[in-house]
Amino acid sequence: SKVQVIRGGYGQRASTASTASTASTASATAMSLGSQKHGHVCRVLMRKSPFADADAFDPGPETIAFLRDNKVLVIGAGGLGCEILKDLALSGFMDIHVIDMDTIDVTNLNRQFLFRQADVGKTKAEVAAAFINKRLGHLGAKVTAHVGKIQDFDESFYRKFFLIIAGLDNIAARRWMNATLHDMVDRTSGEPDPSTIIPLIDGGTEGFKGQARVIIPTMTSCFDCSLDAFPPQVNYPLCTIAETPRLPEHCVEYAVVVLWEQRFPGQKLNRDSPADMQWVFEQAKDRAATFGIPGVTYQLTMGVVKRIIPAIASTNALIAAALVVEALKIATYCGPVLNNYMMYMGQQGVYTHTFPYQKKDDCMVCGGAKLTLNRPKNSTLQELLEHLGAHPSYQLSRPSVSSTSGIVFMQNPKAIREQHEYKLQMSLKELTQADPPVFTEGEDLIVTDPMLPTRLTLQLYLTD
Repeated sequence: SKVQVIRGGYGQRASTASTASTASTASATAMSLGSQKHGHVCRVLMRKSPFADADAFDPGPETIAFLRDNKVLVIGAGGLGCEILKDLALSGFMDIHVIDMDTIDVTNLNRQFLFRQADVGKTKAEVAAAFINKRLGHLGAKVTAHVGKIQDFDESFYRKFFLIIAGLDNIAARRWMNATLHDMVDRTSGEPDPSTIIPLIDGGTEGFKGQARVIIPTMTSCFDCSLDAFPPQVNYPLCTIAETPRLPEHCVEYAVVVLWEQRFPGQKLNRDSPADMQWVFEQAKDRAATFGIPGVTYQLTMGVVKRIIPAIASTNALIAAALVVEALKIATYCGPVLNNYMMYMGQQGVYTHTFPYQKKDDCMVCGGAKLTLNRPKNSTLQELLEHLGAHPSYQLSRPSVSSTSGIVFMQNPKAIREQHEYKLQMSLKELTQADPPVFTEGEDLIVTDPMLPTRLTLQLYLTD
């Protein structure tokens, strides 16, 4: 079974690490202290369980030492991340790292309980780490903060961790992390090397709804396999927000897209800056007054600009608990690992549903990163790029395409884009019949996109 394969390779790493761990005096001391501080966890890990796989679960000091001595990474220190960090520290994990690029805003304080009024403007990762270290340091937990984008860290950084838990609030970052971990699996022997597989436990919440899932690269379905289950991102047509605004959201979007560039040309809006957000709010309020549109508030402005999803503290707590329980089971084999998707629906009660999300054969990440498309021969290159962006299974943002003959179209840098923009309105048939051809039908085209850390192979066939 998949779990046995995972445990076979991962168990070998755990055994090696735990043997080395128990040889150290520091680990033995930590384990002794932990048996008193984490008595509830030790009671689970020091005795056999009817729920655990008898061939994989080895209760005793070595299992506890492995739990304490190996690194776990938390991505995101927001509403979900704060809960995850607290739960990890209370569950016996001691070497915890957290990444977040955001700073604390006053609107975070109602649910992100590791932050206080005096922390507004400071980085979330550093404040969250300091709070856990101060409050739970007596348990032996140490949280190390990393400030920046997940894309700022290379493969060598992520290989330090035996497990990664994602509490992210946007699809793009989750796709990048998912694809990166899949790309890190060593396949030089023809088969995936289990020792290079790093499990990803992903969670998300929206109001009274939430989900938790376990992703084992190459073994289970990945994040992109379920991409078409997510609703499309909300975008407002420019003509509407510029000429006929009807909603308060239209006024906010106009301030961001049009007025900011006019007032601060070339300067990027900092969505985490209270000063920038106040400026956008004032501009949106003035525009709303001009068109007689009520409802523009600072909270609405923040929601539109940052695409904020409504958050409820109790939902974050429930999903974070589910994620950390899965982390504990993966680290120690003390129980059956989630297979592989859990949904929580709390709108009208407390209801959960667990099911195995199946792998997609045409998934861009775990299905081989190769797509085959049939497109009308008279459709344009522009329409092809829009199709790649709009299709729920692809959802690329700014795709660039190249062939064996050279560049088909490239988004950046601007100078190269301008050289190839004339092709956008050409039909695919014209591009294949050009002298020389821009590309040939059925060849392997290479597609790159900011949404993906790896390239995608595309085979394109023309239809009447």
